[in-house]
Amino acid sequence: MRDGSDDEYVEYVTARVPALRRLAYVLTGDGHRADDLVQQTITTLYVKWQRARRADNLDAYVRTMLIRTFIDEKRLAWAKVRLFREAPEPGPAPVSESGTEDREVIRAALRRLPRRQRAVLVLRFFYDLPVEEVGRILDCSAGTVKSHTSRGLTTLRGQLGLRELAGRTPII
Repeated sequence: MRDGSDDEYVEYVTARVPALRRLAYVLTGDGHRADDLVQQTITTLYVKWQRARRADNLDAYVRTMLIRTFIDEKRLAWAKVRLFREAPEPGPAPVSESGTEDREVIRAALRRLPRRQRAVLVLRFFYDLPVEEVGRILDCSAGTVKSHTSRGLTTLRGQLGLRELAGRTPII
């Protein structure tokens, strides 16, 4: 990129990496995986920078890239590599009055959801995006977003021991 857009790219990425990492961390639940996901996304962004910088909403464009990379990475062969015979037991969640333990429990429950359901719940409730925009990001219909939201919330409620709420249909 010899037309000065290299500086634009570096400036944009420098400003947006913290937000991208937060999104990646909420999706993956693992700091290392979040870093890998952000790195893959910004590498792809560099390759497509000439087209991406002309987008109406560059942040939404990059967020869509990150979400799609997250969903698609499970199909890659390296994602199936396991270094341990069994996953190591997670350490005890820190106990504090600030709700840290609750966040860890919710993150663990989110990690057990299928990737698309997890992505829908993160975009809908963490980023507070409307159904239509989530559908655009995930390249699916509004009805699919609603069904993923419903199934994901029901599964989360069941995992969190909220059995009395697990059978209820959420108001969307």
